[in-house]
Amino acid sequence: MSVKKSETALEERIGRKKLRGIKYLLLAVPFLIYVFAFSYVPLVGWIYSVFDYKIGQKFLDFGSMVFVGLGNFQKLFTERSEVLRVLRNTLALSALGLLATPVPVVFAIMFNEIKNSKFKKIVQTATTLPNFISWIIVYGVAFAFFSVNGFVSVLMQKIGIQPPVMGILGDVDHTWVLQWILGIWKSFGWSAIIYIAAITGIDSELYDAAKVDGANKIQSILHITIPGIMPTYVVMFLLAVSNILSNGFDQYFMFYNPMVADKIEVLDYYVYKVGFYINDYSYSITLGMLKSILGIVLLFTANALSKKIRGESIV
Repeated sequence: MSVKKSETALEERIGRKKLRGIKYLLLAVPFLIYVFAFSYVPLVGWIYSVFDYKIGQKFLDFGSMVFVGLGNFQKLFTERSEVLRVLRNTLALSALGLLATPVPVVFAIMFNEIKNSKFKKIVQTATTLPNFISWIIVYGVAFAFFSVNGFVSVLMQKIGIQPPVMGILGDVDHTWVLQWILGIWKSFGWSAIIYIAAITGIDSELYDAAKVDGANKIQSILHITIPGIMPTYVVMFLLAVSNILSNGFDQYFMFYNPMVADKIEVLDYYVYKVGFYINDYSYSITLGMLKSILGIVLLFTANALSKKIRGESIV
C-alpha cells in the first residue's frame, strides 16, 4: 500500500513538473514570436540586394524591378572610403563603450557596501532611471546645457574660458567623448543590476571566514567579491564584443548635426540614411548584410575566446 502511495505521489510530482514546464513554455512563446518576427522574417528582404528596389513597390514583385546582380556589392568597394569612415566611427564608439565596462562593476561593488536601506533605494532608483529616459529627452537636456547658448557655454564665458564656436554639441573634436559620457550615464545603473545579483549570489560564509582571518573590507573585495563576479563580467564583455557593430541608432540619430556628421555617423545610422534619405533601399540592405556577416564573425570569435578563457562557450 505504501509503495502504491509513493508511486502515486511520484506521478503527481512529475505531472506538476510537466505542467510547470508547459506554463514556462507558454510564457516564452510571445518572446519567441517577437524574435522570429523581427530577427528572422526580415532576412527575406536580403533578396532585394540583387534588385533595384524602390520603396512603394509590391513585396516580392520581381517583375517590376530591375535585376542588378552583384552591383550593390561592387558599390561597397567603389564607396569603400565612405564605408570605412562609418566603420571607423562605429568601432571607435564601441571601443570606448568596452573601456567603460568596468564602470557598472565598480558601481555594483560600491552599491553593495551601502548599509542604509532607504539610501540604497534612492541610489538604485537614481542610477537606473536614466535607462528608461528616451534619447529625445536626453538630447533636450543636453541641448540646454551644451548648445551655443547653453548653460555650460555661458558659464565657460563668465569664467574666462572660450567655449567652442558652435557649442559643445557642434564641437567635432570632442564628439566621441561627449557621446561616451552620455552613454555611460544612461546605462551604467541598469548594467550594474546583473553584477549586484552576482554579488548577492556569493556565499556569505566566505566573507565571514575572511573576517575571522583578519581581512579588511578592501581585501575582502579584492579576494572574494571581484573573483566572484569575474565570470559574469567576462561573459558580458564577450557579448559586448560580439555586438560591437550594434552600438545603437537612437543616440546618434538625435545628436547628429552637420558639424559632427563626420564623427557621429555610425553604421546603423548610415544604413538608415542610405535607405530613407538617399532612397537607395537595395544598397542599404547590402550594408545591413555586411553588418550581419561581420557580427556573426565577431560572435564566433567571442565564443572561441570564451572557450579559451572560461572553458565553456557562450552560445
